[in-house]
Amino acid sequence: MQGASLRHQQPAPGRKPVPRGASRMVAKEPMSVRLPKANFGFLKALFWPVLLVALGFGTYEGAQRLMPYADRPITKINVQGDLSYISQQAVQQRIAPYVAASFFTIDLASMRAELETMPWIAHAEVRRVWPDQVVIRLEEQLPVARWGDEALLNNQGEAFTPRELANYEHLPQLFGPQRAQQQVMQQYQVLSQMLRPMGFSIARLELRERGSWFLTTGAGSAGPGIELLLGRGALVEKMRRFIAIYDKTLKEQITNIARIDLRYANGLAVGWREPATPEAAQPAVAKN
Repeated sequence: MQGASLRHQQPAPGRKPVPRGASRMVAKEPMSVRLPKANFGFLKALFWPVLLVALGFGTYEGAQRLMPYADRPITKINVQGDLSYISQQAVQQRIAPYVAASFFTIDLASMRAELETMPWIAHAEVRRVWPDQVVIRLEEQLPVARWGDEALLNNQGEAFTPRELANYEHLPQLFGPQRAQQQVMQQYQVLSQMLRPMGFSIARLELRERGSWFLTTGAGSAGPGIELLLGRGALVEKMRRFIAIYDKTLKEQITNIARIDLRYANGLAVGWREPATPEAAQPAVAKN
């Protein structure tokens, strides 16, 4: 029996020999790797809310301390706008209850609403001007026509009711259902533009409940006023027909015409004025 032969194997080239035995060496790791890392996520999450609360509290405290110096009483009211129908004194009296407030506590929305309840004010703009001033800019109503017997219409077809209407009898008078104010105003503007080159103006325009239109021209350079019966619908086409026939045959007789009925499909009917009766001859009085 051959004795066992021990072979001493050489380590492979490029490899370090592995230490044998129980006292095996372990490579040391850096201290930063072996120690647990501190977790700052909680502190970061808590930092911003605390900062915001501190800033809010500081702002509030600063505002409370500065408010007595910044919130001054209103000492000046500046009324702007071209006022023809209302006076600044009337405006000042209307807003007097609001002026007693301070710069920050004055109720601008209520002041504006109060001003726009005045009949002649179409629009009001109110704003603060530092440190103690309120600027009011007013836009007055522009009366274009009378609406019935108790109100006026502006250029938007909106009715308003001033206290006195005696000074506006020269305006054309429009009639119609309450809901048709803007419709009547629009028709008035269209028909006025068509009649103006002929020397006519509109003295009265009426829309009746069943939808029929009646127009009366004013006395002027074209002659005395005449009544135009327009009927329902197609007002522009009917007015064009009247203008065409007027230039050809009616112009020379206009002083004798009382009304023209345009409710026919392809023509019109003329109503003539009654001839004026001559005044009775006054008896002669003998004088001694």
